[in-house]
Amino acid sequence: MERRGVIVLGIDTSTAVTSVALGTEHEIVGAVSFAGARKHDDVVPAIEQLLAWTGKQLEHVHGVAVGLGPGLYTGLRVGVEAGKALAQVLRVPIVGIPSLDVLAFGVHQTPRTVVAVMDARRKEVFSARYRPVHGGVVREGGYRVGTPAALAADLEAVREEVLLVGDGAILYRQELEVSGRIEVAPAPFAHPWASALVTLAAPRFIREETDRLPEVVPLYLRKTDAEIAWDQRARGASA
Repeated sequence: MERRGVIVLGIDTSTAVTSVALGTEHEIVGAVSFAGARKHDDVVPAIEQLLAWTGKQLEHVHGVAVGLGPGLYTGLRVGVEAGKALAQVLRVPIVGIPSLDVLAFGVHQTPRTVVAVMDARRKEVFSARYRPVHGGVVREGGYRVGTPAALAADLEAVREEVLLVGDGAILYRQELEVSGRIEVAPAPFAHPWASALVTLAAPRFIREETDRLPEVVPLYLRKTDAEIAWDQRARGASA
């Protein structure tokens, strides 16, 4: 692989907005996004449109980066599977990056503590906390899923200034802005954009710190609706 000008295709489908982007370690060549329900048949045309706009071909792609979530089960699986299929067909390496990391990186220039908050539906949010460093952010602690009230309780204990970022932060702004030290980033930063994913992933391709294809799997954090329903039926049958 060339050490400079590595062209990366990024795909993230972890939220209600699907995003694809093409770029290198030096620049983002182009990006396409759309909202709503997504299927594999939707992601592929978006990639084709992106390639047409940028004048690139799939053969020019040196690596595929995918957002791993957490996120909504069906949409997230679509993006990860599409990325893995492309990497396999093109015979190029792949990198998977958690979407909360991508979301936090979008506001990495802030001096404040960053908490990425994504809407998890079921009146819950996915979240993670980050410390800004030169050129990026470093996660502190694990990825979490819980109620906005539980996250708000955690935020009340934080003494430094905090920037909340993500669609979950916007949706539950009233519950989460528990003090004057906490601010919610505006809507343009609400989703883990594929352009940020490409920026994060490109150096890993250059350093050849890529992932094995079987290891690139969605980060769900909780059971699917079908699994929850199955557990409830099983408990009812054993009662």
